[in-house]
Amino acid sequence: MTTDAAPSRTADARLAALTLRLGDDALVLGQRLCQWITRAPTIEEDLALSNIALDLIGQARMLYTFTGRLDATGRDEDDFAFARGDREFTNALLTELPNGDFGATIARQLAYSHYAVLYYQALGGCADPDLAAFGQRAAKEVAFHRLYADTWTERLGLGTAESARRMQRGLNDVWPYTAELFDEDDVARDLAAAGVAPAAAALRPAWERAMTESVTRAGLRVPAPGWHGRGGRAGLHTEDFASLIAELQSVRRQFPGGTW
Repeated sequence: MTTDAAPSRTADARLAALTLRLGDDALVLGQRLCQWITRAPTIEEDLALSNIALDLIGQARMLYTFTGRLDATGRDEDDFAFARGDREFTNALLTELPNGDFGATIARQLAYSHYAVLYYQALGGCADPDLAAFGQRAAKEVAFHRLYADTWTERLGLGTAESARRMQRGLNDVWPYTAELFDEDDVARDLAAAGVAPAAAALRPAWERAMTESVTRAGLRVPAPGWHGRGGRAGLHTEDFASLIAELQSVRRQFPGGTW
């Protein structure tokens, strides 16, 4: 005997897996950017990076709320952020890479924000009205993040020999981790085939064109890595990730159940 409820639960579980990944991308990158607070090159950049981090964490909250609704576990945004082990996070490895110097952070932000604009613009046309509304709003926010990264890439690339060297090094370091943003597994392929979510792989040519334009405008070279870092979507993370999550969850673990 079959019922209509079973396929619906399966579809919701797949969509929950997707919103969890997107939420983890946003939360982890936001947490990384928070580590720049009081350490940025100028107070203006300190505030800019903090504001970008706040936007990303706000996006994560919304996506975790969707996830809790879809997976029927009753978990809220704090449960997803603070009550999971590091192997339960499914963010792309790019978002967890250590900040490095300012050039490395800008390179990571450049790669992610160009991807995020394309993805959220496409998500804005998906079938789920709540998720579509989120995508439309998030696309506007990450467009500002992209402008910030584009501007700084050009300033560093066309600045001094040292700033260009560091910016190029940052691009070289993050580029091997960009391919994972466009990887698709059965969950992503099924959602794309059903028109529920964008096909990330289809966005890659547009991302490559935009990135090439930004990098060459800055007088820099587009890297051609001979390897690619993957595993984040499956919960396999880089060496520094566990300490990042421990820092994120430290207050919750020290005072479980505490309220403000």
